[in-house]
This record gives sequence, C-alpha cells and structure tokens, in this order.
Amino acid sequence: MFEVTGKNLREGLLLPIDKPSGWTSFDVVNKIRITLRKKFNRKNIKVGHGGTLDPLATGLLIIGIGPATKQLSSIQADRKTYEGTLFFGAETPSYDAETEPHKIYDKPFPPRTLLYKTAKSMEGEQEQFPPLYSAVKVHGKKLYEYARQGEQKINIKPRHIIIYRFEITRITPPYIDFMAEVSKGTYIRSLVHDFGKKLDNGAYLTALRRIRSGNFDIKDAIELKEWLKINEKS
Repeated sequence: MFEVTGKNLREGLLLPIDKPSGWTSFDVVNKIRITLRKKFNRKNIKVGHGGTLDPLATGLLIIGIGPATKQLSSIQADRKTYEGTLFFGAETPSYDAETEPHKIYDKPFPPRTLLYKTAKSMEGEQEQFPPLYSAVKVHGKKLYEYARQGEQKINIKPRHIIIYRFEITRITPPYIDFMAEVSKGTYIRSLVHDFGKKLDNGAYLTALRRIRSGNFDIKDAIELKEWLKINEKS
C-alpha cells in the first residue's frame, strides 16, 4: 500500500502520512516529490496535500500523487478532527508555543463545570479571525510576514466556520486536553485563543494532532520516516 509504483503514478494515489513535528506541510510534499523523482527518474511528478498542518502540529496529512491530486480540493473541504493540549492563563502572539507568552493572567483556574460549559458554547457556526501568525494573505502578503515586521494593525477579515465538537477530555491545571471536530478553514489556535477570551483569561495551544480527515483516519497512516525507508530503498 505504501510503496509507490509506476501504476500509482499513472492512475493516482492518495497517501495518508503521519506528519512529524517541525515539518511544514510543504516540506512533506517536497520531500515526497524529490524521493519519487529519484526513484522513477522523472521530473514531472505531481504531488500535493489535502489540508495544511502547522509546523508544530503532527498527524494526518493526506498526500495526493499523480492524477489523485485532482481529489485534494474535495479532501480539503472535508471536516477534520484533532486532539490537542492548551495552556490556560497566558497568551502568545502566535496563539501557540511557537512564540513566547506576551501576556500572563493572574487569575484562579476556573471550576471544571465552567470549563465544560464554555467549551460546549464554542460549538456551532461562527465567524473566526485567523491568527496574525498564519499564511492567510492580505493584499498579496501573508499575515505572518506582517507580524514578523512588527505590523500589528492589519485589517483581517473573519472566516465563516463550523465547530462541530469542542470537548474537554482531561484537565491537569494549567493544561487542558481537548478534542475538536471542525470545518474547512478553522484555525484550532484561534479556537483555543477565543476559548480563553470567553473565560476572561488567556489560552494558547501547546500540542496538536490531526487524527481524522474526512474518511481517512490516523490509524491507517504511515510515519514519514517509514515511508521514506520503503521508497528510497525500492
């Protein structure tokens, strides 16, 4: 299933990869493309992905190879499911652990009942603002480029999204584990940030793992390093 053949290149292949932390989605696509070009001694091999994962996130990344790249737009539109951990009581500029906290809240940790109730209230259709540290483009320029240049006052338009489920799975103050099932275009970092704001406090994402994308499940995925071992040797 995971060894790419000439037939796969002709007919197309959807490959579920377990993305490691520290890799961008583009890094994974590029590495797979380079590996296949060397394997088949071809330059015109199409490779793409079915939905970006942040560099610090891990988990399910659907890779399309050959004609299967035409299916990626529909895969990107599928709802996604994540497991994550947030730190409660502080904020970071990027809404995750990529940047250092810039605001600390000196408040008591909320009661469990309030946390569960607030998490439930986050579900449903809504308008969500993407993080300033993101690849969303404004006037042809990515938001994170503005952020790195110190420009904070950018006219960011909200996106219409759906939070199908936002469920707290474990509480170990100051950390909270959760599961989220969301629509296309949802930023889990923004969801976590908004969760903290709703409790008049701060929160930022410390870990995130995509476990489902449409009909694909993480249990059916292969780690990138294992896929490389199979296809670099064959």
